[in-house]
Amino acid sequence: QVQLVESGGGSVQAGGSLRLSCAASGRAFSMYAMGWFRQAPGKEREFVGTINASGSSTYYADSVKGRFTISRDNAKNTVYLQMSSLKPEDTAVYYCAGARVSFPVVTTTAYVYWGQGTQVTVSS
Repeated sequence: QVQLVESGGGSVQAGGSLRLSCAASGRAFSMYAMGWFRQAPGKEREFVGTINASGSSTYYADSVKGRFTISRDNAKNTVYLQMSSLKPEDTAVYYCAGARVSFPVVTTTAYVYWGQGTQVTVSS
C-alpha cells in the first residue's frame, strides 16, 4: 500500500513558476513509475507527464513539454513537478499517481495509487 500526498499548489500569474511535490509512504516507492495528471473544471483528468522508477527517463504531454519537468528523489520518497512559463490553461487540480508498470504509461486506469490533488491557479 502506498499513500501519496501532494503539496505546493497555489495561485500564480501567467509566466510564473511553481513546484509541486508528492510525498509517498511505503518502502516500495523506488519500484513505481510516477505520473502527474491534472483535471480542470468540467474536463476529464489528463496526463501531464511521467517518470520511471529510477528517475532516468521522463515523458511529457505535448501541452507541457519544454515547460514542465518531473524529477524524483527515491531516498526521500518524493516526486516533483517543476512548472515554468505557466499559462491560464494550466489551471487545474494536479494529482500524482503511482504504478508498477512498464514505462511510459499515460492512462489514468493504469495507475493504482493516487494523491488527493493540489490546486494550481494561473491568472492572466
